[in-house]
Amino acid sequence: MRAQTQATTAHASIEILCTDVAMTRALGKQLGARLARGDVIALQGDLGAGKTNFTQGLAQGLDIHDDVASPTFILANEYRDGRLPLYHIDAYRLAETAHADDFGLDDYLNGDGVTVLEWAERVRAALPRDVLWIAFEYRGENERALTFTAHGARSRALLDALQNAVGA
Repeated sequence: MRAQTQATTAHASIEILCTDVAMTRALGKQLGARLARGDVIALQGDLGAGKTNFTQGLAQGLDIHDDVASPTFILANEYRDGRLPLYHIDAYRLAETAHADDFGLDDYLNGDGVTVLEWAERVRAALPRDVLWIAFEYRGENERALTFTAHGARSRALLDALQNAVGA
C-alpha cells in the first residue's frame, strides 16, 4: 500500500492505493479492528469501485463471519454476530435526506453498533459531524485510490490508528 498524508486544522486525510480486491478488504479489516460503538463510516464512489469489498473486510475486522452483501434493494443489512453490530446501509435509492429520516437512518446512527453507509453523499445532511469519509476512485483495472478524510476527533483517532497500522 502506498499512502500520502494531508492535514489541515479542519480535517486530516490520507490516500492509500490498493492494487487488488484482497488489499481493499485487508484495509477494511484493519479499520474494522479499530472501530467502536457509534462510529460512522461514510463511503462514496462509483459502482464497482470497491465499497462493498471494503465493507466485507471491515466486517472481518469486527469478527463478523456472515457473508456481507450490498443492501441495495433492501437499504440495510444488520450483522450482529461480531464484537459489535454492523449496520450496512446503501443510500443509493434514497433521493434526499428526508427519505433517510423516513427510513430510520437516525436509529442506526444512534444504535449500539457501527454504521457504514454506501453512497453516503446522498444523505450527508443526516450524518453526524464526526464521520470518517472514504472516497473510492478508479486508477486502473485493478487499482483503486481510497482517500480517508476525518471529520471530528473520533474519526481523526481512527485515521491516525489506521495510518500507523498500515505504515502510511
